[in-house]
Amino acid sequence: MTSCPAEEAPKPRSGGEPPQPRHAEEAPQARHAEEAPQARHAEEAPQARHAEEAPQTRHAEEAPEPRSGEEAPKLRPTGADPEPHPGDTAPAPRSAEGATIGTDPAAGLATDPAVDPDAESSEAWDDGLIARRITEANAAALAAERTSALETSSRGPGSGHNPAPLAYDGHLRSRLDALRELVGLSRARLDRRTLTEAGRVLDEATARRKLSGRHTVVAIAGATGSGKSQLFNSLAGVAISETGVRRPTTAAPIACSWSDGAAGLIDRLGIPGRLRRRPLQSPEAEAQLRGLVLVDLPDHDSAAVQHREQVDRILKLVDAVIWVVDPEKYADAVLHERYLRPMAGHAEVMFVVLNQVDRLPGDAADQVLDDLRRLLDEDGVALGEFGEPGATVLALSALTGEGVGDLREALGEFVAERGAASRRVAADVDAAAAELRPVYVTGRRVGLSEDAREEFAARLADAVGAIAAGEAAERAWLRNANRACGTPWLRLWRWYQGRGEPTTGRTPVRVQAADEEATARQRVEQAVRTVSDRASAGLPAPWAQAVREAAVRGSQGLSEALDELAARAGLPPGRPPRPGWWPVAVLVQASMTLLQVVGGLWLVGQIAGVMSPNLGVPVLLMACGIVGGPLVEWACRMAARAPARRYGHDAERRLREAAASCGRARVLDPVAAELLRYREVREQYGRVARTGAAVG
Repeated sequence: MTSCPAEEAPKPRSGGEPPQPRHAEEAPQARHAEEAPQARHAEEAPQARHAEEAPQTRHAEEAPEPRSGEEAPKLRPTGADPEPHPGDTAPAPRSAEGATIGTDPAAGLATDPAVDPDAESSEAWDDGLIARRITEANAAALAAERTSALETSSRGPGSGHNPAPLAYDGHLRSRLDALRELVGLSRARLDRRTLTEAGRVLDEATARRKLSGRHTVVAIAGATGSGKSQLFNSLAGVAISETGVRRPTTAAPIACSWSDGAAGLIDRLGIPGRLRRRPLQSPEAEAQLRGLVLVDLPDHDSAAVQHREQVDRILKLVDAVIWVVDPEKYADAVLHERYLRPMAGHAEVMFVVLNQVDRLPGDAADQVLDDLRRLLDEDGVALGEFGEPGATVLALSALTGEGVGDLREALGEFVAERGAASRRVAADVDAAAAELRPVYVTGRRVGLSEDAREEFAARLADAVGAIAAGEAAERAWLRNANRACGTPWLRLWRWYQGRGEPTTGRTPVRVQAADEEATARQRVEQAVRTVSDRASAGLPAPWAQAVREAAVRGSQGLSEALDELAARAGLPPGRPPRPGWWPVAVLVQASMTLLQVVGGLWLVGQIAGVMSPNLGVPVLLMACGIVGGPLVEWACRMAARAPARRYGHDAERRLREAAASCGRARVLDPVAAELLRYREVREQYGRVARTGAAVG
C-alpha cells in the first residue's frame, strides 16, 4: 500500500527567521491557511483537499526515522474508531521527519490544540479502510476549502462560485414533462407500484438537474476479484481503495473527484466525507479527467446483502458505469441477467472493461474479448463500434497498466462532452416507458364506434318499449279517426260490446306489468354490458377495467329513469291532433245518417198513409245513407293511415331519443370520458416513448 508523498518541512533558519516556501505554489496555501477556520476531524481531510493543493506524500516505507527523543508516529489499525474520545487532547502535528510543528509565522498556520480542539492527531488517522497520514499542507487545504464552502453558501444560489446546474435539451425536457403529465393522469387508474419507477425517474431527473453540469459521476462496478478497486487506484494514480485477497474487500463506496464543485453530487450518492478522496496531483491527469467523479462500488455479487443493496442504489444515481469483468467471470449469469440485460438501454453511458488480460496467453485475450462482445450483443447492449453510439468495450490490465491509458483517454473524451447525465436520464425515461408500455399501448384501434352507440340506443329503446309505444300511438290515432268519422250505429254497437267486457282484472294486469318490468331491467343490464365490452375491447387491462366500472356506475338507476322518461315522453295527454279534413268527413257522415233517417221516416209515413205511396225515393235515400256511411268511414280510415303512422313514428322517435339521451348521459358519456382520458395518456406516452402521438 502506498501513500501520497509529501514535501519535507523546511528547517528553520538561524536567527529565528521563518522558512521561505520552496515553490511558488506554496504561497497560496499559506494565504488560505490564514483565512481558514478551525479544522474538523482529520479523517475528513481527503474530502476537502484541492487537486492543486494536495501534496504528494512519500511511501510509508520511505518515511524517515523519527529523531531521537521524539515519539515515532503510529498508524491506527484498520477499522479503529476514527472519532476522538472525549477528553482526549489532539497532539501537535509533526513534520515528515517527525518534528513537532508549531505556528509558522510565514504561513500563519495555527496548529495549537487549543486553537483547533476538534483536530485529530496528525500522527495517524484511519478512514475505516486504509490508514493514511495527514500533513500540514493537508490541514491547510482542508481549512481553505471549508472557508471557500462557507463563503459560497453565504453568497446564495445566485453566486457565480456555485457549479453551473445541469441543463437538459428541449427534447428531453419535453419528454420529462410528458412523463410527469402521464403519471398525473394515471394516478387514479393505475396502482402505485406500476408508477413507482416512473416517479423515481422524475424525482432523480429533477434532483440531477439541480446539481453540477460540469461533472460526470462514473461508478466502477464488478464482481468479486475482478480487480475494479485496482483499476480505481490506477485511474486515480494513488492507492485509494483497498485491494487484497480478502473477500469482500470493498465494504463501502469510495468517491474520488478530479475537480471541485462535486460535493452535491457525492452527497446525493450518500457517500460520507471520510470516504471522499482526491487523485494524485498531476496537471496532465487533472486536465484530462477534469470534471470526473469516480466511485468504487462494493462487489455486486458480495455475500453481504447490504453491499448488493448499496450497488443497486448507487447504480440508479450515477451518470455512467464502468463494468469490470475478468476472464473467469465475464459470462457470469448474475451479471448479465441482473444488470447488463436490464440496463441494455443505457449502453451509451456504459463501459465494459475486460481486466486481467495479462493472465491470458497469446491470442486468448482477443478471443475472450470477442466472446464478451457476443454476450453483450445477446443481452441487447449496443456496442459503440464504427462511430455508432453504444457501450465502449476495452481490454486492459490494471496490474501492469496495459490499456489503462486507453480507458483514461476514453473517459476524458466522455467527461469532456458533458452529456452523460442527460443521456442517462433519457435512458431512464426509455426504461420507464418500456415498463409502462403494457398499460398504455394496444395493438388495435380502440374506442366506441357509431354502430355501438346506435346499438346501445336501440337496446334501450326496446327496453322501454318504444316500438310498442309507437304502435299504440298509431292505434290511438286510428281509433280517434273511427270515432270521428264512423257511423253512429257502428259506434253504438261497439259501445254495447264494450259493456260486456269486465272492468276489473287488476291482478293479471299487475303480474304482467311486473314481468315486463323485470324483462326491461334485464334488457337494460344487457345493453350496458354489451356497450362496455365493445368500448373496452382492445384496451390495456387497467383502462378496460376503468371503462367497465364507469358503465356499471352509470347503469345504477337507469331502469327507473327510463320508466319515468317513458311515462313523460310516451303518448301525449289528450286526444291525438285531427287533420283539416276531419270536419268535412264528419259532416258527410252526418249527411249519410240524415239520409237514412229521412228515408226511413218517409217509408213509415207511406206505411201509415200519411204520405202518398212512392217507394223508390225513400228506399234510394235509405240505400244511399246505409251504403254511404260505411263507405265514408272506410275512406276516412284509409286517409288516416298515413297520419296515424307518422304520429306513431313520432311517438316512437320521441321515446327512442329520450331513452338514448338518458343512456348517453348516464353510461356513454362516462365511458367516453374514460376513453378520452386514455387517448390523452396514450398521446403523452407517445411523447415519452419518442414514438409520436399515434401509439396503439
